[in-house]
Amino acid sequence: MDRVSADLSERYGTRQPWRRTALVAGAAVLALAFLGWLAWATWFHATPSVESELSTFKIVDQHEATAVIDVAVEDGADASCRVRALAADHSVVGETSFTPRDGSNAVSVRTERMADSVDLVGCTADGQPRAR
Repeated sequence: MDRVSADLSERYGTRQPWRRTALVAGAAVLALAFLGWLAWATWFHATPSVESELSTFKIVDQHEATAVIDVAVEDGADASCRVRALAADHSVVGETSFTPRDGSNAVSVRTERMADSVDLVGCTADGQPRAR
């Protein structure tokens, strides 16, 4: 038996003891790098510079709609918000962008015909590509 083992190890070689350790260490480093990126991405997208919510809206007349938008803006963030007025057939009949201040913002939207509802597209800031 010993002779067979010696012949096989001479023919095929033996496993290097450091290979398994290097493989496990490499996989651990790769897993930690991925988990670090995942934690950063989760934190970045969970803490936007600006958040907004449509509080109320009112259709004033055939050519105007108003809305009250509640906005939370971080100090020093350069934010922009967009509001749309929609007709009964869901087409956009008016749209406006405004620079919000922290708190409640009253906005007037000029419309080309009678609006049926107002939709808050959202607010964005530098480094925040998705409107919120």
